[in-house]
Amino acid sequence: MSAERDSAVGEQISDGGRETAKAAKTAAAGGSASAKKAAPARKTPARKTPARKTPAKKATAQKATAQKATAKKPAAKKAAPARGPAAKQASARKAAAAKSSAALKKAPAPRKQVVAPKKATASVPAAPAKTVAAHPQGESRTALVRRARRVNRELAEVYPYAHPELDFENPFQLVVATVLSAQTTDLRVNQTTPALFAKYPTPEDLAAADPEEVEEILRPTGFFRAKTKSVIGLSKALVEQFGGEVPGRLEDLVKLPGVGRKTAFVVLGNAFGRPGITVDTHFQRLVRRWKWTDETDPDKIEAAVGALFPKSDWTDLSHHVIWHGRRICHARKPACGACPIAPLCPAYGEGETDPEKAEKLLKYEKAGRPGQRLRPPQAYLDAGGRAAPPLGAG
Repeated sequence: MSAERDSAVGEQISDGGRETAKAAKTAAAGGSASAKKAAPARKTPARKTPARKTPAKKATAQKATAQKATAKKPAAKKAAPARGPAAKQASARKAAAAKSSAALKKAPAPRKQVVAPKKATASVPAAPAKTVAAHPQGESRTALVRRARRVNRELAEVYPYAHPELDFENPFQLVVATVLSAQTTDLRVNQTTPALFAKYPTPEDLAAADPEEVEEILRPTGFFRAKTKSVIGLSKALVEQFGGEVPGRLEDLVKLPGVGRKTAFVVLGNAFGRPGITVDTHFQRLVRRWKWTDETDPDKIEAAVGALFPKSDWTDLSHHVIWHGRRICHARKPACGACPIAPLCPAYGEGETDPEKAEKLLKYEKAGRPGQRLRPPQAYLDAGGRAAPPLGAG
C-alpha cells in the first residue's frame, strides 16, 4: 500500500502541496520498514530534485545531494565554490597569489645564473698570468711557437742552400775544424785547415805531431797555442779511447778535449745526420733578439729553443739562423730594411730601415761577394754562391 502511494507521489508532484504532505505523513507512519524503502527512492530522483517547485523539498534535496557528493567525490568541494560570484573572486585571488608566489620563486634563479659566471671569470685570469710571467713580452706560448716556426719557414725559403760553412771531408776533419772556429771566422778556418790536413790527415798523425809545427800552421786562426793543445789532445783521445774513430754519441764527444755541446752537435748533425742545435754567438744573439727566449746560458738557450721545434728541424734551424745572422741580422747594425722576416721581428727598427742603405750592409753572397767555404756544396754554387779564395790569394 505504501509502495503504491510512493509511486502516486512520484506521478503527482505537479498537483500541489496537498498530495505531497499526505505522502510525507504516510512515509513517517510506515515505520522503519517504509523508511528503508523510501531511502532508495530519494537516491534515484536526487538529480531531478532541482526541478521541484516546493521550496522545502528543494532545500532538503540540495542538502542531501551535497552530503552524498562530499562522501563519494571529495574533489567536488573545490568545484562547488566556483558557482557563486564570491567563489570566483576568491579563486581569482588565489590564482593571483599563486602567480606572485611563482614569480618570487623564479626570481632567485636569474641571480644564481648571474653569480655563477662572475665566479668563473674571476678564476680565468689565473692561468694567463703564468703565461705572461713566463713571456714578459705578453706573447702566449702557442703564439710564440707559431711565430718561431714561421720564421724558420721564411728563412728556409731565403736560404734553401744553407749548409755548415766549414770545409770537411769526414767526421775527423769536421771536429777539428769546429774546435778551430772558436773566436774566429769559418772563412779563416777554411783557409787554414787545408795545410793542416795535408800534413796530418788522420788522428794518429795529428796525435804524434810536433806542437810547434802545428802552432805555426794554426797561427792565423788566433789563440793558436790553446787550439794546438786541443786538437792534439782530442786526436790522442780518439786513438786511445775510440780506435781512431770519431764517436757518434753526444756523451762520448763531449769527453774529447776542446769539444763542448756546440761542437758535438755540429758533428752529430752534419757528419752523422743526428739532429742537434748549434748555439754559437750568432744563434744566441738572434733568438734573444726575436724574443724566443731570454736565457743567456748556451745550454738553457738550447733547451728553450729546442722546445719550440720538432727535433727533426733542429739541424736545419741552426743553419738558417746562423746564416741569417752572418748575412743580414748583424750584431751592431742589422739590415732591417732588407730583412725578409721584418714583419715577424719584434726588434725591427734597431738597425737600418731604409731599403737602399740596408742593401749596402749585406754580406757574402747577398752582397755579391764570396761565401766562407773554399769547397762549398754544388747547390750553393747553383744558387749563385761563390767559393771563398784560399789563404794568401788576392
